[in-house]
This record gives sequence, structure tokens and C-alpha cells, in this order.
Amino acid sequence: VQLQASGGGLVQAGGSLRLSCAASGSFLTIGPMGWYRQPPEKPRELVAGITVDGRPNYEPSVNGRFTISRDNTKNMTYLQMNDLKPEDTAVYYCNARIRRTLSGGNFDYWGQGTQVTVSS
Repeated sequence: VQLQASGGGLVQAGGSLRLSCAASGSFLTIGPMGWYRQPPEKPRELVAGITVDGRPNYEPSVNGRFTISRDNTKNMTYLQMNDLKPEDTAVYYCNARIRRTLSGGNFDYWGQGTQVTVSS
């Protein structure tokens, strides 16, 4: 199982970016999905999560600016980021809880990270 994230880049404050994350490989189901970020020299933090049936939750500082979504037919999740601020600068990682087999459990998988840099 692999998660492939894309869409990061350099943008000016107030701009927008859309991150995408695709799950591939052999698995049965994808449960909750989410986006995390890790600013320089800081711990990784949850930015937004989404349940299987599409209910989102957001870290307070991004609420109203970021929108998480998912397409279960394509095994993808997206993070639309608007009104970006310099403090949003970080490496962004996608995450998914995946069940590979009927007898196996659910495990968290991570994408490789994509850099988002917001200039002031």
C-alpha cells in the first residue's frame, strides 16, 4: 500500500493551493483519512481529518480557510487551502487508516510529504 501526495509549492500570502493524495496497492477498505503538517523544528500536527462518510474536522487555525474532501471511488483525499498564511509553511503529509485483509487489522499509512511554502 502506498500513499502518494502532490500539489505543494511556493505561494504568496493570501494565495491558494490544492493538495491531493492517492492510495494505491492491495487493500480492502480505507477508513478515516487526514492531512498533517510539520513546520520546521516543530512536531507534526493534525490539520484536517475526514471520516468515511465525509464528515470533516479541522485544526482551529485553518477552520474556514482549508477544506478537506475525499473521493472513495478513486481512493483519494484532497486539501483545498485558501487564504494561505506564512505560518502555514510546513511539510504536509496525508494519512489513511487502511485494512488490507479480512483477518488483519487497521493500520495507518503515510504519504511521503509535500512542501508548502507561503511567502509574506
